[in-house]
Amino acid sequence: MGTKLKKGDLVMVISGRERGKTGKVLSLDVRGGKVTVEKLNIIKRHTKPSQRNRQGGIIEREAAIAISNVMYFNTDLQQPVRLGIKTLEDGRRVRVMRKNQQVIE
Repeated sequence: MGTKLKKGDLVMVISGRERGKTGKVLSLDVRGGKVTVEKLNIIKRHTKPSQRNRQGGIIEREAAIAISNVMYFNTDLQQPVRLGIKTLEDGRRVRVMRKNQQVIE
């Protein structure tokens, strides 16, 4: 099953240890059901020096979160909203907020 989220969307985490925090979507793994959110779910990786990372050491980076644990965040309402898809008169398919049928993009 797909998702209505896209890279660059502002999302809010609705469950887990990062609950209530918002961030921008960095990447989506639709098949795996995961999403990476900017500056959330930070993990530490102990890495050996390599060609790519000459220094090595402890690197902090974002880990993936389950798509089911995030929702699109509406900045106007200041709350997370569900998304739907609507076909316009001209044939375009657009994402809409279920709460007020407002078109996104």
